[in-house]
Amino acid sequence: MSIKGNIYWITGLSGAGKTSIGKLFFEKIKQEEPNTIFLDGDELRLIFNDEPSFSMESRLTLSYLYSKLCNLLANQNLNVVIATISMFEEIRAWNKKNIINYNEVYIKVPMNVLIKRDKKRLYSKAIKGETNNVIGIDIQFHEPMNPDLICFNDGSKSIQKIAEEIFLFFKKTNKVTRVS
Repeated sequence: MSIKGNIYWITGLSGAGKTSIGKLFFEKIKQEEPNTIFLDGDELRLIFNDEPSFSMESRLTLSYLYSKLCNLLANQNLNVVIATISMFEEIRAWNKKNIINYNEVYIKVPMNVLIKRDKKRLYSKAIKGETNNVIGIDIQFHEPMNPDLICFNDGSKSIQKIAEEIFLFFKKTNKVTRVS
């Protein structure tokens, strides 16, 4: 049997801290597993979609592309930390069914905290009616049904602490192993 890499799928709404936490987690896991890479949903969108569209069809297509890319990389014994909104339960279900070493982390943040953070000004523009197609405002976000780990990022802990908790969780469950 060939060795497969682990996928660490970090999901949550815009502004939840997925990328920041994911990068910190990636730095920790890379020390144990050098064959680890980091992918960010915003960066992948630019690669796979020359003319960004935020339609439901486009979002679903991109989500499947992210999943299939991660599966391809895992099949080549690469560990992947990916930070993406992943708004569709059908994508997460596909991942669980098709990616052997799939691990899901949900970064959960109350909407009032997301609106207060709003670094990209998505929520404030959507609330004012200046934009639409914002997940969590005018597009429903289906929370992950059975993630391996839920991390609350409401500001009561540092993102460094949350990344450490994620790392320790997967280390404890033997999904991070030191290479010799």
